[in-house]
Amino acid sequence: KVANHIVDSKSLDRFDPQALANIVWAYATANVPHSKLFQKVANHIVESDSLDRFKPQELSNALWAYSAAGVRHPKLFQKVANHIVDSKSLDRFDPQALANIVWAYATANVPHSKLFQKVANH
Repeated sequence: KVANHIVDSKSLDRFDPQALANIVWAYATANVPHSKLFQKVANHIVESDSLDRFKPQELSNALWAYSAAGVRHPKLFQKVANHIVDSKSLDRFDPQALANIVWAYATANVPHSKLFQKVANH
């Protein structure tokens, strides 16, 4: 019911980044498939002007959820990778967040050499 309510919402603007990440993380962790929910959340994130509101852990948890659930959304992965690559520093990212992000890209089979290089050089 919760997922259907979210999917049926006209906008996800009332959800903060932590809520969005927690929602997809919870469904992935519980192994409850809901492709429409994952698509709705990913599309909302992709359509956002900026990912600056997202904390590293929120980005990490969201990407982990998509990979763990086996949900492909190339535009989401591209947007997050570009955001990280364009960041001046990765100092905000703790080792666990970086590990989860790299794991998510590898598991989803989404190559992004600039992202991997930036993480490797950190």
